[in-house]
Amino acid sequence: MLPTDVPLSHLSTSLLLLLQLLHPASSFFPNVWSLLAAPGSVTHQDLTEEAALNVTLQLFLEQPPPGRPPLHLEDFLGRTLLADDLFAAYFGPGFSSRRFRAALGEVSRANAAQDFLPTSKNDPDLHFDAERLGQGRTRLAGALREALVAARALDHTLARRRLGAALHALQDFYSHSNWVELGRQEPHPHLLWPRQELQSLARVGDPTCSDCEELSCPGNLLDLMLLTSGYFGSHPSKPPGKCSHGGRFDRSSSQPPRGGINKDSTSPGFSPHHMLHLQAAKLALLASIQAFSLLRSRLGDRGFSSLLPRLLDISPASSLSFVLDTTGSMGEEISAAKIQARHIVEQRRGSPMEPAHYILVPFHDPGFGPVFTTSDPDSFWQQLNELHALGGGDEPEMCLSALELALLHTPPLSDIFVFTDASPKDAVLTNRVESLTQERRCRVTFLVTEDPLRVQGRARREVLSPLRFEPYEAVALASGGEVIFTKDQHIQDVAAIVGDSMADLVTLPLEPPVVVSGRPLGFSVDALLQRVTVRIHGEVSSFWIRSPAGVSQGQEEGEGPLGHTRRFGQFWIVTMNDPPQPGTWEIQVIAEGMPRVRVQAQTALDFLFYFGIPMDEGPHPGLYPLAQPVAGIPEGAERGRVPLEPMGPRERGLLAASLPPALLSTTGPFSLELIGQDGEGHGLHRAASQPCTVVPVLLELSSSPGSLAPGSKAPLSLHIASFSGPQDLDLRTSVNPRFPLTFNLSRVRLEPNESVWGHLWLEVPDSAAPDSVVMVTVTATGREGSLVPPTHAFLWLLVLAPASQDPLAATAHSSGPILHSTSSVSTLVTRGRARGGRVGNCWWGTVGGVLLLLGLASW
Repeated sequence: MLPTDVPLSHLSTSLLLLLQLLHPASSFFPNVWSLLAAPGSVTHQDLTEEAALNVTLQLFLEQPPPGRPPLHLEDFLGRTLLADDLFAAYFGPGFSSRRFRAALGEVSRANAAQDFLPTSKNDPDLHFDAERLGQGRTRLAGALREALVAARALDHTLARRRLGAALHALQDFYSHSNWVELGRQEPHPHLLWPRQELQSLARVGDPTCSDCEELSCPGNLLDLMLLTSGYFGSHPSKPPGKCSHGGRFDRSSSQPPRGGINKDSTSPGFSPHHMLHLQAAKLALLASIQAFSLLRSRLGDRGFSSLLPRLLDISPASSLSFVLDTTGSMGEEISAAKIQARHIVEQRRGSPMEPAHYILVPFHDPGFGPVFTTSDPDSFWQQLNELHALGGGDEPEMCLSALELALLHTPPLSDIFVFTDASPKDAVLTNRVESLTQERRCRVTFLVTEDPLRVQGRARREVLSPLRFEPYEAVALASGGEVIFTKDQHIQDVAAIVGDSMADLVTLPLEPPVVVSGRPLGFSVDALLQRVTVRIHGEVSSFWIRSPAGVSQGQEEGEGPLGHTRRFGQFWIVTMNDPPQPGTWEIQVIAEGMPRVRVQAQTALDFLFYFGIPMDEGPHPGLYPLAQPVAGIPEGAERGRVPLEPMGPRERGLLAASLPPALLSTTGPFSLELIGQDGEGHGLHRAASQPCTVVPVLLELSSSPGSLAPGSKAPLSLHIASFSGPQDLDLRTSVNPRFPLTFNLSRVRLEPNESVWGHLWLEVPDSAAPDSVVMVTVTATGREGSLVPPTHAFLWLLVLAPASQDPLAATAHSSGPILHSTSSVSTLVTRGRARGGRVGNCWWGTVGGVLLLLGLASW
């Protein structure tokens, strides 16, 4: 949540976009952006990722890969430890670390956010400040317990966020306390085990520091062997004789005794004990590895069948998630889903690509659900096999409600497949489901055995519009998926795309992006692509594909000079021969209406991204993450191509760009596209897996740290800010499951650079299932007649049963040896969907100024 003590008009002039390339090859400061303030420092992001990589290597060493030689520790000694190298060594070349790196990013960003969120940044218990060491350990144990319970509930996003918060506090202990100054060479033996007493703590009346008027204060701790930590700011106030946290933004450090003891960075301006920064970082890393190992033991140490590898997505495989219409007309579709699921289960069982999770949500009318989740393929197959097409037979159905339920239980970066022959009865959910697909980064593909113009078929309560499938089109577009219309007799063949889509394919950008009958389309192929597939569907009369060498192939089925063509009704799949020729390819389609063209491929290069605002002022400079860019941060007039610059060590593959300001001048969707060259000098072009959206207002929903309990009432906070405007908004709330929720705001008017706070109270009934997850949604919409698109904020909360015993009272695994990770794509294109054009070699659209951090990863 944006800091409340900084005027909105004084925020940084850049919104940042961070990309992580995937390719072969109050506290510590929060993240890599902090290194601009203190170069050479070890950040919370560094510590978290290194600890996770060490635990992953330990798992790989203990569990030899099936059908491959075992890994040996000596092969990794003296080398930078990278996720891509680990995956290539264990699973073999060509397997993606994308989900693993995305999971690490979630944990790292949740860790860094503790320094920015108003509910956590000034809480001394969450940073081991103000000598609140016992209270800090209690909160640390609570966050670890919540991560443990959320992981067992298979809500890995919530588990990662609570794990990030726990690791932040744990790492802060070594930077904010005097544990290092006491000469300790190992992590505190009792910090992760709450039943053990913390010994030798300084008492309220014990002086701990002497006065220091310099920036660097190496000798300001008094000669006593008591454990203490520094005070920060004025809450709580610093007693006489006590140490301060220190640094240029700590107001308590100007009160005697002046100075401070924090070891957050290498900069004396921020850290009076900067000379001990690396020693504190080493102990924090060891402790973080202990925390991961402790979670591993408590989640069940059964190799890859345990929950920790799933929590961190230590697998190249996607989940398999089906949403199935079970009304009476759906017999062929259910059979097709069963055949594809059986094929995937049998083909991938025991291989690295065996799905880690299986999710199934049936729906009809008026009902949907329940959701079925499992990691056992046989249980999934049995549950799927029990589904039959019964009853119903009329249209529409509760499809989007079922899809929303699937999104709540499907891990991020997964594919969801919806089988139906009916339009949605619950189209009012369209925009919320769109936002949820982007929040979860899940791609949705609809397989619809209903021609949108067909009027005969299943019974209907009323005459339905040919546009009734537009909600599916909107959700598919927002998620990076597609809607495929087909016939019953072709559904089993068309459903084969389920297995193809689970192979981690990237979608190649088309130029121009809108398909028009008779107008050629271009797409770039580089040396890092293989298994290029062209899919065409619609009322197509003919098409051709042309290679850079001028070789053409038409729509005739079978083998051709460029690849193999299959046709199922109005659906064509062309699988190009490997290796595809690098260069610019062309496609031309002749069709009635607007045909659909999609080009996908496997690749050794892709990217992850997120947005953030640089917070250069304050005690912990860093990058404050945003789920989506917000209109008006900053204002401007133009945008297009921008150069990318490395952030941190090159091996990390993290790039950043300050995007053109006009990106944020208009609300609406846009795409991110990466442009550069491969190693052979061929053009390289990638698009983000989903479009992004510039939202009209900043909408942030938060709760106090901790969990819910049955029978309790929890206060929540809503922050709404406008950077453009004015904005007249109506506010709506929803809770899943349907717990009572009261809210003190129903509408609000905001002027430019104005913000307001709202307060909500969530009632958790006595009957609430313990160890379950609750999702609260707040939606802001423009007043009636307004063109302002809706904005959504999502908050996941955990309902915990009373702790009957200490869930962390177990011996952690030995951490083993520690290996360290180090902390040419050249251009990013932002392309508008609704308003765009070409100026020279640049695309321009409806998006604005953003700094982008980008990361490459190998597949």
